[in-house]
Amino acid sequence: MDKIDQKIEPGYLKWPRLIRGTLITRYKRFLADVKLRNGHVVTAHCPNSGSMLTCSKPGRSVYLSRHDKPSRRLKYTWEMIEMPTSLVGINTIVPNRLARAAVIAGEIPGLSGFSKVRSEVKYGENSRIDLLLEKGGHLCFVEVKNCTLVKDEVAYFPDAVTARGLKHLKELEQRVGAGDRSVMFYLVQRMDAKLFRPADHVDPAYGRELRNAVSEGVEILVYDAILDMEGIRLNRPLPYEL
Repeated sequence: MDKIDQKIEPGYLKWPRLIRGTLITRYKRFLADVKLRNGHVVTAHCPNSGSMLTCSKPGRSVYLSRHDKPSRRLKYTWEMIEMPTSLVGINTIVPNRLARAAVIAGEIPGLSGFSKVRSEVKYGENSRIDLLLEKGGHLCFVEVKNCTLVKDEVAYFPDAVTARGLKHLKELEQRVGAGDRSVMFYLVQRMDAKLFRPADHVDPAYGRELRNAVSEGVEILVYDAILDMEGIRLNRPLPYEL
């Protein structure tokens, strides 16, 4: 997965310099052809494995970052797309980094007071938890998900069938059974949602398992974000319906 050159401030990520262009097409999931304002067409890395329903329509304005490291095959990374009601962050690395920064800054009341915050810790069956929080021997496992699908002010996850997401829910249930705390953290990387729901119309199995996970003690936190040309900041908690 591509690494982004973002500077972390408390609860805030600053973009590298963004370059505006027009999306021509997204293909092979991780590639996108973009026409820059100077007329040049470049191929950018698309750091999102989902279907990006409604967020990959050709002709829309998109924003890329450029990275000149010799080891990079693709110099551009797709960061945001301009939708009619909001900028939308499509880079799935961003939620993990933003959530971590916000936890450390104490900006998420439900995840405050921990003495240690670790990322990408191995657990379960060949899995890595996005954030492992520790305090006085107590553990809190936090799985972070990027949400870009919004319809009629309702944010939905997932935007494609996700066997991996289903596996993560079951592993979080196991941690609760072992006496630990488990949290699903959904970051809506846009500014036009008022409510979150599981996307039963996309992946009914995920919706069923999320409801089961909650009944077993897995917690849900949903936040949206504020995005502009300078960076992205955690905004507010959103209500959810299961």
